[in-house]
Amino acid sequence: MDRRELGRTGLTVPALGLGTVKIGRNRDVKYPQGFDLPDDAAVERLLETAVEEGVVLWDTAPAYGAAEERLGPFVARHRERLVLCTKAGEEYDGEGSRHAFDRASLTASVHRSLRRLRTDAIDVLLLHSDGRDLEILDDSDALDTIARLRDAGDVRFAGISAKTALGIERGGACLDVVMAPFGPDHPELGDMLRKVHGGGTGVLAIKTLGQGHAVDRGTGDTADPVEAALESVLRPGFVDCAVVGTRSAAHLRHAAAAVRRIVGRASGSAS
Repeated sequence: MDRRELGRTGLTVPALGLGTVKIGRNRDVKYPQGFDLPDDAAVERLLETAVEEGVVLWDTAPAYGAAEERLGPFVARHRERLVLCTKAGEEYDGEGSRHAFDRASLTASVHRSLRRLRTDAIDVLLLHSDGRDLEILDDSDALDTIARLRDAGDVRFAGISAKTALGIERGGACLDVVMAPFGPDHPELGDMLRKVHGGGTGVLAIKTLGQGHAVDRGTGDTADPVEAALESVLRPGFVDCAVVGTRSAAHLRHAAAAVRRIVGRASGSAS
């Protein structure tokens, strides 16, 4: 799997990352079809496949239900091979989400994530925005709390999972990484992602397949819709890692093969 530098962090990340909401939560989600959570054996197969394919950036969150806890045993055995990205600021209790960005809430969230993931440090911590990107960055305890967590060694690098262009711009100015929706169904943030990436900020793209809608809809011809969507995200060059959520090892292999073809074509064009 092709690896890229994640902004100025010094981390190298695969062009494809694994999103883990589908192993931990299946209520109050916006996928086109309902789904059952995978059993433990299926989760193990998925994670083994991810490592085999080089898909070693894993994106999770407390708001993803049981995802962090389900990752923990595998992380404990393979920690040195993984780039762990989790979030703080949103909690999901099975009925709905609650957002809190005060120091006590963020600190407690990170410490709980460390225990669940069975690690002593989170590679990338993202503020899990509810859309109030600028308020979170400028009017809450978030940035000061992140600095304290980094000084304590609990977090290596930090960013924001942003919802707005202004949030991406501000996050790019004060943090290491931004994550945002970007793909065929979400092209509107591309210009700002390109701008902050040019300034040295790492960029992670989510909803690259439109939470499955782009795949179900297809392209109207014989092209592979997964490959077409991922190519639209990766070819412009300002996305370091496209994160795809799945509970299926077969679907992950399909996406990884598509990314290898995309990278191969790009390398051939460059030469």
